Amino acid sequence: MSIPPEAFVLPPATRGSLQQRIRQMVTEGVLAGRFRAGQKMPSSRGLAQHLGISRITVTLAYAELVSSDYLTARGRSGYYVSDSAPRAPEVPLRAPRVESAEFQRLIAGRFQGLAQIDRPADWEAYPHNFIYGQADPSLFDHQNWRLCAVRALGRKDFAALTQDYYDRDDPLLIEHVLRTILPRRGIAAGEDEVLLTLGAQNGLWITAQVLLGQGRRGAIENPGYSGLRGILSASGTETVNVDIDADGLPPDAIPKGVDVVFTTASHQCPTNATMPLERRLALLDAAGREGFVIVEDDYEFEMSFLKPVSPALKSLDTEGRVVYVGSFSKSVFPGMRLGYLVGPPSFIKAARALRLMMLRHPPGHIQRTMAYFLSLGHYDSLINRMRNAYRRRRQVMEEAILTHGLSVAGQGGFGGSSFWMKAPESVDTEVLAERLRAEGVLLEPGRAFFDPARPVRNHYRLAYSSSTPVRIPEGVAKIASGIARGLG
Repeated sequence: MSIPPEAFVLPPATRGSLQQRIRQMVTEGVLAGRFRAGQKMPSSRGLAQHLGISRITVTLAYAELVSSDYLTARGRSGYYVSDSAPRAPEVPLRAPRVESAEFQRLIAGRFQGLAQIDRPADWEAYPHNFIYGQADPSLFDHQNWRLCAVRALGRKDFAALTQDYYDRDDPLLIEHVLRTILPRRGIAAGEDEVLLTLGAQNGLWITAQVLLGQGRRGAIENPGYSGLRGILSASGTETVNVDIDADGLPPDAIPKGVDVVFTTASHQCPTNATMPLERRLALLDAAGREGFVIVEDDYEFEMSFLKPVSPALKSLDTEGRVVYVGSFSKSVFPGMRLGYLVGPPSFIKAARALRLMMLRHPPGHIQRTMAYFLSLGHYDSLINRMRNAYRRRRQVMEEAILTHGLSVAGQGGFGGSSFWMKAPESVDTEVLAERLRAEGVLLEPGRAFFDPARPVRNHYRLAYSSSTPVRIPEGVAKIASGIARGLG
């Protein structure tokens, strides 16, 4: 029995080349059981005419499907679904099952109820997108990243790509982290002091699991990173919120009896305040005196373009009290999910054992691709391009904010990728954000950054990492207009 050309409908154009889309139609049909072994495919001419494309495109797609054993060619007879093509498992369909109440009892709201920042999935469709942490594709070095990825797929690197590292990391990437990344922050470390993670968020989770839990106390900045508050809450740690000031976390405000202090010293999240050197030394002195350790989340140090970066807390640590959390997600692209922890060997050993139980190690191909991207100088070129672009965007946004009389609550003096803003006390920025969406504007309400026991609703964050200079002024004008019209 032949498969008629009418059985094929091209997937949307956003899903690859014509050849790829033809291959997708065939493979999906085979795996779904619609096309069965021995069935004859439409002729290349007939399918091309039906789809309105070139015959050579269909012929090349068929050839690829033959090489991957989905199809077989039978002389002049044509193409047939291969007898050895992959098949979907024969699993009988069952009616949907009712969820047992036991799930609700066991979950018991452990991971719900925390304030979250609402970021729509289609943020790219908004003309005035001020959502933090999103990448601008026009700045990324697609060509060289692709070349590094292809190189990592080569036969020479096959072992690095495919083997199970168990509890180890790619030695080539570790070498470049130790030799090129950490020295920029003044940090000297050995191989037994570094662990790769799936981004900074994963690094913070591992750190909290190793150091904290029931019966222990963790101090965090207020306002501060909302994701960290969720991590500590889920671990059962008693969370102590410490109010920051214009210079970040004040050491003398940290209460006695805490076990771990978390800080974003170089770019305070979300205010962008940079902790002065004197305060960094005072914080380290307090850690030694009071007996706590420090977790330094240095998530955005590469984006210091207004002034030279301050030395990392980890570089000033002489007593082994600091765990340093770094990430490539902000400087390369957020979807990569690759970061690292730097700490005393005993901590890294425990963190490595925990990672082994959870995910073993980050994907080998991503590790080796990143290693080549670093070693060939592409990373430094990318950082330089991003800094120049962010400097320009920051200037445009600062001018627009001044023009429209908006209030900056914290902008930092070293760069970054956002402004921390303050609306009048009467404005609820969650309501404002929801209503401005209809006008094509996305901003981040600030409530999620504050201690839930003392919610503050009139702050918001404006990021410029993925917003072009041409559109920034109009977007800021709409925000000012929305506040003036009482949309919040």
